[in-house]
Amino acid sequence: MRSTPVAVAAAALALLAVPAVAAAKPSAADRATAAKECRAERGSTPATREAFRERYGTNRNKRNAFGRCVSRGARAEAREDGRSRSNAARQCRAEAEELGREEFAAKYGTGKRGRNAFGKCVAATAKALRAEDDAEQREEIAERKSAAKQCAAERREVGPEAFAEKHGTNRNKRNAFGKCVSETAKQMDDDPEEGEQEQD
Repeated sequence: MRSTPVAVAAAALALLAVPAVAAAKPSAADRATAAKECRAERGSTPATREAFRERYGTNRNKRNAFGRCVSRGARAEAREDGRSRSNAARQCRAEAEELGREEFAAKYGTGKRGRNAFGKCVAATAKALRAEDDAEQREEIAERKSAAKQCAAERREVGPEAFAEKHGTNRNKRNAFGKCVSETAKQMDDDPEEGEQEQD
């Protein structure tokens, strides 16, 4: 089977689109969304704030945690935007093939001829994919906050030294709280019922 010039050009464009998605620069909206998510993850209790500093802080006093969270989150938001648009376009192409041109235009298009059907389909599908991603992120944040509260309760119960000995992995065991939160959140992710019971 011979490949047509159009097929070769489409394949080349698809290969060029992948790095563009991977290196997408965060927009102001991405940064605003990331800041909102970071505020939610940081929470308002001492336990959730400590877990937040442990997870994101890199300097000695961990005071740069919020900025690091926003920076990382904005880059992730930009990647998600690109991925959701790319996946949405792929899904819409498949749906257009399946339904046929006229039925697809009738379903998604507006105006007399429905020429904007593909764009409308991509926008709606990308929005739905982003909503799924956002729901997963909210669930992860809730798990981490619940884990932070559990670890704070455990530390109060057994004492700081025993807690550090049990969970700490570095030389001075100062990473104990962060390690506890990570382990507990991972267990909740593996066993969702445990996280639901803790939040009630």
